[in-house]
Amino acid sequence: MSGCRLVRTAKEIGNPRGIFVPTMGALHEGHASLIRRAAALRDADVAAGEPRRAVIVSVFVNRTQFNDPADFNRYPKTLESDLLICQSAGADCVYAPDQDDVYPPGLLVPVPPLPAAAAGPGLEDALRPGHFAGVCQVVNRLFVLVKPSAAVFGEKDWQQLTVLEAMTLQQRLPIEIIPGHTIREPDGLAMSSRNRFLSPAERATAPAVFQALAGAGTESTPAAAEAHMQRVLTAAGLQVQYAAVRDAQSLLAVQPGQPARALIACKLGSIRLIDNARWPLMT
Repeated sequence: MSGCRLVRTAKEIGNPRGIFVPTMGALHEGHASLIRRAAALRDADVAAGEPRRAVIVSVFVNRTQFNDPADFNRYPKTLESDLLICQSAGADCVYAPDQDDVYPPGLLVPVPPLPAAAAGPGLEDALRPGHFAGVCQVVNRLFVLVKPSAAVFGEKDWQQLTVLEAMTLQQRLPIEIIPGHTIREPDGLAMSSRNRFLSPAERATAPAVFQALAGAGTESTPAAAEAHMQRVLTAAGLQVQYAAVRDAQSLLAVQPGQPARALIACKLGSIRLIDNARWPLMT
């Protein structure tokens, strides 16, 4: 890849203190937007006369954050097309390791203490036991291997973003966590690697998730917003796992004057969809 190196081991990365974009592959425009965000920061540094920071993208499907082994086994592996997306979005290096480079045999890789946002809100933490332990373990491990100065994570996985921000602070890591906006299809569906598994009929139904969020954003109370989301999702035939309005940072009850977030998780056939948006929309 001209201008973008593919490496298989952490030793080959070089250039510590870069800007890191961790992914599990099966990249799409949402991931590309995160890479472009990192590249823009790199280019701004150079324009300001600061040292150039490499943009490093990892492609690693982390087994430990999947609750269902079947979900892990069917997660799409598309490295060839992933490399093209990374290159066109401005990455300098793609780190695509095998399992043994991240978790060497015989090496005990600890799970860092989990932040409160990983265990108390009753959202993803309740539905996917062990998920955030796996996420925090692998991200902390990748931070050790890549040694970045900043890392970019998407807002679509809002609870994950808040958990990783809190973990980074708890561990006192010298790494800036940079959020990237959710990228949507023209009909509002949040881009996801799992969208490719939707049937044509399911794909036509899926925008109901965004419609529920958009409508909730105009309601005046959390309870009214939650009821609105529940009605819209149920009417569309979606199996609702949660439709909640929470404090944006703690993910607990909304606090007066503090930013809040509307969050949805539901199933459409066998496919699980998650999404979120600021609440209310016009603040």
